[in-house]
Amino acid sequence: MISPSSSDVSYCPLNSLLYKETGDLSDLPLLCHYPVKAQYVSNDPAYLGCKNEDCKEDAATNGTCSVKTCSGSVSFHVVNIRTDVEFVFFSGGFKTPCILKRSDPLKFANPNKPLYGHLSSIDSTGTSMRLTWVSGDGKPQQVQYGDGKSISSTVTTFTQDDMCSSIPSPAKDFGWHEPGYIHSAVMTDLVPSQSFSYKYGSDSIGWSEQISFRTPPASGSDEVRFLAFGDMGKAPLDASVEHYIQLGSLSVMEAMADEVASGEVDSVFHIGDISYATGFLVEWDYFLHLITPVASHVSYMTAIGNHERDFANSGSVYLTPDSGGECGVAYETYFQMPASGKDKPWYSIEQASVHFTIISTEHNWTQGSEQYEWIKSDLGSIDRARTPWLIFAGHRPIYSSNSGGFLPSVDPDFVKSIEPLLLDNKVDLVLVGHVHNYERTCAVFDNECKGMPKKDKDGIDTYDNRNYSAPVYAVIGMAGFKLDNFSDQGSNAWSLSRYAEFGYVRVHATKEDLRVEFVNSTTREVRDSFRITKGHI
Repeated sequence: MISPSSSDVSYCPLNSLLYKETGDLSDLPLLCHYPVKAQYVSNDPAYLGCKNEDCKEDAATNGTCSVKTCSGSVSFHVVNIRTDVEFVFFSGGFKTPCILKRSDPLKFANPNKPLYGHLSSIDSTGTSMRLTWVSGDGKPQQVQYGDGKSISSTVTTFTQDDMCSSIPSPAKDFGWHEPGYIHSAVMTDLVPSQSFSYKYGSDSIGWSEQISFRTPPASGSDEVRFLAFGDMGKAPLDASVEHYIQLGSLSVMEAMADEVASGEVDSVFHIGDISYATGFLVEWDYFLHLITPVASHVSYMTAIGNHERDFANSGSVYLTPDSGGECGVAYETYFQMPASGKDKPWYSIEQASVHFTIISTEHNWTQGSEQYEWIKSDLGSIDRARTPWLIFAGHRPIYSSNSGGFLPSVDPDFVKSIEPLLLDNKVDLVLVGHVHNYERTCAVFDNECKGMPKKDKDGIDTYDNRNYSAPVYAVIGMAGFKLDNFSDQGSNAWSLSRYAEFGYVRVHATKEDLRVEFVNSTTREVRDSFRITKGHI
């Protein structure tokens, strides 16, 4: 499936290099424009297998089954990507495709339809929420919410020229797709920890359905429940081959959607490696479609990862081509966090008894840098009577048992720069991704356990932070990408719990107790749980 229909579908073998530079090593059709979806005809056993009734009649008459008389079908799950699509029939396999037939262009019934609304917090009051959505129409639209309130959207987009690569890259080349227009509006005069409803769009291009949502609790209140994870991406809902498939994302999103629907979730935190579009821009639409059952109902907060930002000569700390030439442009447009400024995607926010410090591991974090000074200032200015819990989150880990292969999972320079700040400011919990599994540590500093948990009356590992010793670290990059298995060579002394399973963490915080559970998204089983307490064990 190609979009737009005017795309060049000639044979371009060198495009295999552009796939591989993002880390995607799967086989994909080497056409001159990225095929949104591709399937083998063998997905339909009635086609070349001569099981079609017309083919059977032909075989009975002539003694042979001629391919040209056969017919069959394949099914594609298609979301509204605004531009028209064309289906291309080819032979020769993915590596040497030879075009046999192109369909007529097919247009979406309403390419301007407002879609993929997702929420985020703009501050710590719980009284304002940002709604962001996508449409093919660039005129301002409306959000109607609450009891007759309405607000107009601001509209933005990005172009191929905004992509950062000065050399061929997916984003600048065959992976480009028009993003449409990204609308954003801030709903105000809300009440914390309450349910409201909204719809978005306009009379001229149509409206979304009426959607219920919940505001997060205000800073300083007692209780918050949130879900957290990293490295999710998306996967097809059909038999298609696509760029960078993360099979675990489907079960994770389904499980989290069920939790959100129960009303027991106040917000969600996605800690880097968001869509894995990596320069194949149409994949952002499929990712936004996937997260809608969660992100349209509660605040969906994000941190930037290497697959959103990194590219050579772009200002990122790491020079790998992991973003495919996007360099954070698409990410910051779709996910408008309360950040420090353009291409400064670090921020802090408070919900109930928790202060969240969210950083970018892909921007300069060395001592004296703008981000380092911001981190130092943010961590040092928290009112711990108001928000006793301090959670620090960024994409890359400080502790991980996985070596990382060619590129190490842990950057010792990052550790040297950041870890002392976390200890000095008594960070309670550090949440990271990048490594695709779940791992929990002791209270650790400089590779030494400074505090070990004890079992509470229910047998739950409990860290006593009435006498603070060091942060507890949790790798939570198990939300979709192919899992990183643990070595059989034994574990580090600081590693207390390790699972290579898809899932997410569920967190419940009160003023005195922070409870964390790792949930396997397939079985819905709690695989690990621990508490950090400032009250009674």
